[in-house]
Amino acid sequence: MRIPRALSRFGTPSVLAGIAMTLTQPLHGVGGLGAAGFALILAGLVLAFLPTRPAGRAPVPLRSPVEGRWVPVNSPADKVPSHGTHELGQTYAIDLVHAPDPDAEWRPVRPGVVGARAEAFPAFGRPVHAPADGVVVAVSGWQRDHRARNTWPGLLYLLVEGMLFRSPLSLATLSAGRFVIGNHVTLDLGDGVHAVLAHLRRGSVRVRRGQRVAAGEVLGEVGNSGNSSEPHLHFHLMDRARPMLAQGLPFAFEYLDDDGAPHTGVPGGRRPFTAPAADTARRDGAQEAGAQPGIG
Repeated sequence: MRIPRALSRFGTPSVLAGIAMTLTQPLHGVGGLGAAGFALILAGLVLAFLPTRPAGRAPVPLRSPVEGRWVPVNSPADKVPSHGTHELGQTYAIDLVHAPDPDAEWRPVRPGVVGARAEAFPAFGRPVHAPADGVVVAVSGWQRDHRARNTWPGLLYLLVEGMLFRSPLSLATLSAGRFVIGNHVTLDLGDGVHAVLAHLRRGSVRVRRGQRVAAGEVLGEVGNSGNSSEPHLHFHLMDRARPMLAQGLPFAFEYLDDDGAPHTGVPGGRRPFTAPAADTARRDGAQEAGAQPGIG
């Protein structure tokens, strides 16, 4: 079953309205409103998680927000919604984990009980680049970088913390997932397109609200803030600046697979890829223009 895309944006507001109607029943004493509130909560959850019909627009062409060798996790190339939910406009979101060593296979879960410090991961502190020219519309950079939660006990804690603390706190403060996505930068790229770059390192954000940035400009560094299992970059596009009512948008960027073949699209399948530096990408693209443009 696939719902119309327009309905997916009302998932979170429906849950919020339902919670308000249910919790205030002792005050207004109207049982019907309490039942209606419960129904709204259920409807909102359904709208947040059901698959939607395909997007009505082509993928937005971008520059990769990272450089070097990375592993794509929870990619829209594998499933949509990629993170299992449309909440906060992340229908087409992707998580990028830095994997510079080709001989070291990345694994989502590691043995042990307590995860390593964020500084122990190669992604931590890597620069995060603007994927296109734009204007900064939201910035947050004060949340701490916690230990990794990529052990089985850690993942259980991550799930419980996200459900019982981070998500409810974001809803209660009407902050649209601030405590879930952690430190982040949101850019207005024009034409109704907004980019979210999340889980950034505390104190690393280099831009301010209202500032114009150029494609490739460093916005901050990869961190492990928010609801994150290990240092990585969470990236997605949405159709408005406020994620509460936003819908996700598809995107594409140029990258090389591990065999050096060029592609344009979204990497997936947890297959490592390399995002070349901006100057390298332009030079290689010019060389390939007469042969096989738009490989992907």
